[in-house]
Amino acid sequence: KQWYQRRVRGQNEPHETNKRSECVRVMEKCAEEHPWFGIEQEYTLYEGDGSRPLGWPKNGFPAPQGQYYCAVGTQNVFGRKVVEAHYRACMYAGIKIAGSNAEVMPSQWEYQVGPCEGIDMGDHLWVSRWILMRVAEEFGISVSLDPKPVPGEWNGAGCHTNISTLKMREEGGMEHIMAAIEKMSGKQREHIAEYDPNQGRDNSRRLTGRHETASIETFSHGVANRGASIRIPRQCAHDGKGYFEDRRPASNCDPYSVTSRIMKTICALD
Repeated sequence: KQWYQRRVRGQNEPHETNKRSECVRVMEKCAEEHPWFGIEQEYTLYEGDGSRPLGWPKNGFPAPQGQYYCAVGTQNVFGRKVVEAHYRACMYAGIKIAGSNAEVMPSQWEYQVGPCEGIDMGDHLWVSRWILMRVAEEFGISVSLDPKPVPGEWNGAGCHTNISTLKMREEGGMEHIMAAIEKMSGKQREHIAEYDPNQGRDNSRRLTGRHETASIETFSHGVANRGASIRIPRQCAHDGKGYFEDRRPASNCDPYSVTSRIMKTICALD
């Protein structure tokens, strides 16, 4: 475990690119909240030379979106062998992988990791990404985490992050869910800056208010609303407790940055 815990410079100081160090600090301060996270990692499979998404025609485009989401059939699905080999490898490695599915754009996939408490979320997701790219090598396929790999009428790729604290999971938890969302509404810019590695520039190509996203310029929330910044699952709204989903993080985000930013806001650390 030690090999990914710290990257340092000088006198054992965390390197500026080491987002894990700050995340540990935040999670320790918020430990009494017992934060659980579940992250939905979207990605796109490409031909080995990176020239085009896997299975796409050399010249032109596949049929429009609509037939690919959670699909079966060789005309709809590209790269399932990679997906299933990755899933098995993650289970063998002890990653808390919880599901996978074909996504809206052809050759785009998603897998879910969690629930993980605190710092474990970032640890499990980072290692799962490494395993994904290593497995894809065996098939001569490359992996892209670009949040908008193909311009135009094609869905982008996100890293939807589901969050709950102990109080949110208990009876009456909806009050705490709404309180957290209210806090997050006042920190839109701060969150966007942490939700991709380029301070929002990558996500600006994806968060347009179309293709199941909210605009990067505004904050919104709603029940079962895939076009909102924050989605409250319908079942949670019915139960009056549970969790909520932040749909803004990009597929290439640093999960340490995302989870620590969320807890800074919820715990009012800045």
